[in-house]
Amino acid sequence: MPRAKASATTTSSAPSSQRPAQKAKDKRRKPGVGVSLSTKLVTLIIVLLAVGTASITLSIRELVSNYLMEKTDSQLLQQSELVFRNTDMLEHSSGSQSGLTSYYVKVYSNQQGVATTLVQPVFKDGVVSSPVLPNDGDLQGHRLGVPFTTDAVVSLRDVKRPPNHATLEQAEAPWRVVALTWVNKTSNGTSQDLGIVYIGLSLSDQLDTLSMLTRFCVLVGIAVVLLGGVISALVVQRTLKPLKRIEKTAAQIADGDLSQRIPEAPVNTEVGSLSRSLNKMLGHIEHSFKEQEATTEKMKQFVSDASHELRTPLAAIHGYAELYKMQRAMPDAFERADDAIGHIEASSTRMTALVEDLLSLARLDEGRGVNPTQQIRMSTILNDSIDDLHALDPEREIGTGTLTVNTHNPKHPELIFHPGDFPDVTLNVDGNRLHQVVTNIVGNIHRYTPANSPVEFSLGVVSLDMSPRQMVKLAPRQESLAKIMHKVSKDGAHDPKSTQYVVARFTDHGPGVPEDKLTKIFERFYTADPSRARQKGGTGLGMSIVLSVVQAHYGFICASRTPTGGLAYTMLLPLSQDFREQRDEHEL
Repeated sequence: MPRAKASATTTSSAPSSQRPAQKAKDKRRKPGVGVSLSTKLVTLIIVLLAVGTASITLSIRELVSNYLMEKTDSQLLQQSELVFRNTDMLEHSSGSQSGLTSYYVKVYSNQQGVATTLVQPVFKDGVVSSPVLPNDGDLQGHRLGVPFTTDAVVSLRDVKRPPNHATLEQAEAPWRVVALTWVNKTSNGTSQDLGIVYIGLSLSDQLDTLSMLTRFCVLVGIAVVLLGGVISALVVQRTLKPLKRIEKTAAQIADGDLSQRIPEAPVNTEVGSLSRSLNKMLGHIEHSFKEQEATTEKMKQFVSDASHELRTPLAAIHGYAELYKMQRAMPDAFERADDAIGHIEASSTRMTALVEDLLSLARLDEGRGVNPTQQIRMSTILNDSIDDLHALDPEREIGTGTLTVNTHNPKHPELIFHPGDFPDVTLNVDGNRLHQVVTNIVGNIHRYTPANSPVEFSLGVVSLDMSPRQMVKLAPRQESLAKIMHKVSKDGAHDPKSTQYVVARFTDHGPGVPEDKLTKIFERFYTADPSRARQKGGTGLGMSIVLSVVQAHYGFICASRTPTGGLAYTMLLPLSQDFREQRDEHEL
């Protein structure tokens, strides 16, 4: 029993393993698979043209056939009496094979009970065609005065002379016959029913006309189909040419060249709209890949720099610990131990600050660590930072004032400092993070400028024709600040399309930073003076945190040289964060 069960299982599993292959094989056999779109379109157009011409041909044939049949019936009914009265003349003309008449006349006499042919048309070469009619006066279901169609009987008068094939076909055509009552009017005005009169017309001319019309329509239809196929092939090929270009561009993009773009076309066409959408999508994809590459490169550099920076305090801690072990048995061990412990404590403090800064940057990189829902007075934070700087450098002169935009020179608008108190400005930000930004900037001023050099803190509000989502994409450079200044709204806060920003500037009169190193200030672990940074407890991450916090608020910050050679930090933050709930068109 177990063997039988195992064999049955094996047998049933074999077909199931073949099912995917069978399905794939059936899928490959589907009609139309592997055929190009242009071939499908041309084939479809040819089929539609063929069906259309065939339908038109049949419609025209049916219409002409009905018209000719109605015309023949009208001729039979209108000329029946005239034909019957002139049977002798018609018989003479038809019997002479002159072809002057095509009428057939046959009467059936009730008195004699016989049928007599009065007029018999004779075709060429002695070919005689007669309609099939009863000889006993039976109407065979037909009504008097209503034309009907009947077959033809062909005979030859001259058997020695073979008839022409065309003549035989003409003679074999059916007949259109109408049966009428044979009435004889007497002298006293009464009518006498003598029998039935059959008057017929051959339908050979009508059939010949229909045959010629059909051949003409078929030839014209074939010409239309062939010409339509050629024209459709050219038009489809020309129409699908942009798609071919899109296909080639897509193949290059698939090979890794993300800089390729699809050639532009009129936007009001389907191909143009598709090209525009694909180019926009490719731009976003290329931008995302570049950002990813830049982020990966920054992450590699960040890990390398972090490892280097952490190695220094760890080496100091390890070295002083080893030194303590070596000297604890020597005289004055306690004094030497206190000195080693002091160095270990300083190194651990530096390492703790470095780790905290690293964690803060990691949270900001992940989009966490910022809650811009608090209403903060910017003047309060600046005044607190002034108090902190006074405590660090009591001899330093600190000036305050207001910032405005000088638009007298439209080509070079700039921020102007006016001494005085700070304006009362309230904005929606993360208060702790904004305080950290100002503290880090003040810390840099304390570390890298002389204690007796003056500084100015200024504050103002500007209206810009630039959304926060556009501003955050700008690089932290002085050139970007110039672009922002050119976006100053002419109508100010009254312009509904403009956005209001708080602008703060921190200006020192220290040694400054060379032009080629201004863009490196916000790089991680960059320090203008490494020895002074370590002496003052700097980690090289303060300005990187400043940039990350400002960008997390969709703001802008840059460093620039002052006319006296010092350094100025200019920061712009949107007054409101309501735009976060709206979807910007640039993110579509």
